Amino acid sequence: MSGRAAPFYCPYCGDEDLRPSEEGHGSWECGACARAFRLSFLGLLAKGVTTPARQHDNRQGGSST
Repeated sequence: MSGRAAPFYCPYCGDEDLRPSEEGHGSWECGACARAFRLSFLGLLAKGVTTPARQHDNRQGGSST
């Protein structure tokens, strides 16, 4: 996998008129909506990681089932 993958669409307007920005690595400019944004890869999730189930907030003193 390349560390230089390019976005296909603007995350704000969905247009494809994107070009690299001079602001640094991962920075892009959209010619359609005149917005600039930065993308970065944070890392991989560990295999099997799940989010804990949300506990029911019972404010009336009953059980939380």
